[in-house]
Amino acid sequence: MKPTALDAAPDTGTTARPATARPADGARPWDIDGIDHIRLCVGNARQAAHFYITAFGMEPTACRRPENNPDGHAEYVLTSGSVRFVITGGGEPDSPATRWAATHGDGVSDIALRVRNLDEGLAYAERAGATVLAEPREERDRHGTVRTAAIATYGELRHTLVERGSYRGPFLPGFEAPAPASPRPAGPRLFERIDHVVGCVELGLLDEWVDFYRRTMGFGTMAEFIGDDIATRYSALMSKVVTDGSHKVKLPLNEPAPGERRSQIDEYLAYHRGPGTQHIALETEDILAATDALRAAGIDFLPTPHTYYDDPVLRARIGSVRVDIDELRSRGILVDRDEDGYLLQIFTRPLVDRPTFFVELIERHGSQGFGKGNFMALFEAVEREQELRGNL
Repeated sequence: MKPTALDAAPDTGTTARPATARPADGARPWDIDGIDHIRLCVGNARQAAHFYITAFGMEPTACRRPENNPDGHAEYVLTSGSVRFVITGGGEPDSPATRWAATHGDGVSDIALRVRNLDEGLAYAERAGATVLAEPREERDRHGTVRTAAIATYGELRHTLVERGSYRGPFLPGFEAPAPASPRPAGPRLFERIDHVVGCVELGLLDEWVDFYRRTMGFGTMAEFIGDDIATRYSALMSKVVTDGSHKVKLPLNEPAPGERRSQIDEYLAYHRGPGTQHIALETEDILAATDALRAAGIDFLPTPHTYYDDPVLRARIGSVRVDIDELRSRGILVDRDEDGYLLQIFTRPLVDRPTFFVELIERHGSQGFGKGNFMALFEAVEREQELRGNL
């Protein structure tokens, strides 16, 4: 039997390690168009979809009911600009989505990538050591044809590869338009694109998974943060960002570093029961309006000490930005500048019961960095939250 859409990678022990085979000469990795969708497995798909519609202003664009789904899942497709979430819940106690959410808590089970050369890319990845979870499959309806396959990556996270061609349906064959009872809230979109998706892996495996993406997908390393880049007196982490050649897909990978106490990555790995996706960064055109709207909808953000904005070094480094510093202070928005420009960013508190999944809002003005100048302030804010939970 072939794996279903949410089957985990084969059990290889407590710590999965990427294989180290090499692709054949002349093979070519995937031609990637970007992130096609993010699948979130949750305990109650209908309620989770309602949450992202009402709080995050996402638009319901397609759905598939359990009785029409081979896996017995309820699936709700929500969009905002080019962002597409597939909220998935199990219709039966032993369905794949039910098992996934019970093990890991509500979170990301699949970062699906849109590709133009599915067969060639899959052959390249498999020869390079990738584990194929789903062989190429073709589905069609009156809107056209879509082909998909899937490979395993760290933990139980997978990459579904989607070759859409000229398909014009709302999502995939088998999905239908949503019920009219779930309209998108009035007002402008709060975010437009997925900027990056951050994963956490176990201590000592960061470089192996970076190499996995290099070998199997042709990705390069965009940035590295090691040593004192992300560290306090209590804990630390190391991070490397892998990306495709066009930077349409950016995947920072974190691992814990030795410290006096348990780092946020250690906490994540414990509560998530292994490696996985920690947060999604959503790019917005107006971070002030987006933050205000989310806060009004009940979303909590990590607090930023007011002393952050009084630091003369910060003010000298960031220079002039599009909004007054007091506007940023009143909302807790962080700011960072590099040689290419500046960015504004803010992080929610965990969106689910376990401290395993949150969202970052980011507004870019030239800078293609990740807010390195804010790492200390962010890490200290996370540690304060850990201490409140008793997990530091």
